[in-house]
Amino acid sequence: MNTDATTAAGEAARPGHREVPPTPGSEEPGGFRGPEGFGEPGERAEQDREALVLERIERVRRRPARVREDRVTLAHGAGGKATRTLVEAVFLEGFRNPLLEPLEDGAVFDGLALTTDAFVVTPLFFPGGDIGDLAVNGTVNDLAMCGARPRYLSAAFVVEEGFPVSDLRRVTASMAAAARAAGVWIVTGDTKVVQRGKADGCYITTAGVGTMDRPARLSAAAARPGDAVIVSGPIGEHGVTVMIARGELDIQADLASDTAPLNGLTERLLTACGDGRVRCLRDATRGGVATVVNEIAGASGVAVVLDEDAIPVRPAVRGACELLGLDPLYVACEGRMVAVVDGEAADAALAALRSDPLGSGAAVIGRIADDPPGLVLLRTSFGGTRIVDLLVGDPLPRIC
Repeated sequence: MNTDATTAAGEAARPGHREVPPTPGSEEPGGFRGPEGFGEPGERAEQDREALVLERIERVRRRPARVREDRVTLAHGAGGKATRTLVEAVFLEGFRNPLLEPLEDGAVFDGLALTTDAFVVTPLFFPGGDIGDLAVNGTVNDLAMCGARPRYLSAAFVVEEGFPVSDLRRVTASMAAAARAAGVWIVTGDTKVVQRGKADGCYITTAGVGTMDRPARLSAAAARPGDAVIVSGPIGEHGVTVMIARGELDIQADLASDTAPLNGLTERLLTACGDGRVRCLRDATRGGVATVVNEIAGASGVAVVLDEDAIPVRPAVRGACELLGLDPLYVACEGRMVAVVDGEAADAALAALRSDPLGSGAAVIGRIADDPPGLVLLRTSFGGTRIVDLLVGDPLPRIC
């Protein structure tokens, strides 16, 4: 677990640890503003403490990434702080180039978009999907988040000795059906077989190529104050479904994974909003919505202010998360996206998303503000405000 940022940021930066009470009369998100204009010493002291916390967090985030652990842990694959540190300190440092540096869902060049992903979910089959359609949908969605039209996929399989051929046929049939639904072809691939006990049944790696048919260039660094933050539907369903499907918990819930291709939905959104009015698209996979909005806040140098009551979460997901001690904001989706759009285009964006069954539950969950830059704030149901930081640790390993 990467503890550097957590320790330095202090207790106030831990998700759910402490609520910062709203400051009466403040027009800034969550009451974060300087001490000027407050006559009571207690109020000034509270504002000073908040300012110190924010300054300390910013100092930590400006530090060069450094992996402190000697060995890779499960937390390094969770999509949160440890993942970010590993990617920046090892892979970005080793492969640095202008196309890689933005760390978007894919690289865009010469009118094309390229992405790649690996899938190691356990169990391989779960309510609502399996590793096969997850692999296709995940790659299609990464291309769609670049604003591209997904066209062609590759697929590489690492299969463990003794894996049932019937299960392999089931996985490939699922992939074929998902490819047809998304309008893509699987055109090349590779197969490797390893000794029994050297893998967990089957791993799949996919890569995808899409064409940039629109002039839009979407980026996590493009958010501006006044923009709206939209999620395309209820969150957390995939992660909770997979966890329950493992049978390790005495929990029963009528849940299914939300895995689905989002390229049709993004096409509707981009058409309805027009050129330049959609700033950023991200699918909320590992690390959930919280990770996505933190990446946007950091890349754009803005504040993301979320409204807890506006975030759609199904009762079954909320109940399971409460039993497991999880925050739905950090639980993975596989068929939901976060969109940052021009505030004036928010109504058109919602109408476009809700016109598609995959976006029927879309909602505006927050706004982009200019202060405090680089942070995500959540206005809670109780009237307070707390900081939503990047995920620490790995509460749900092997969910994709």
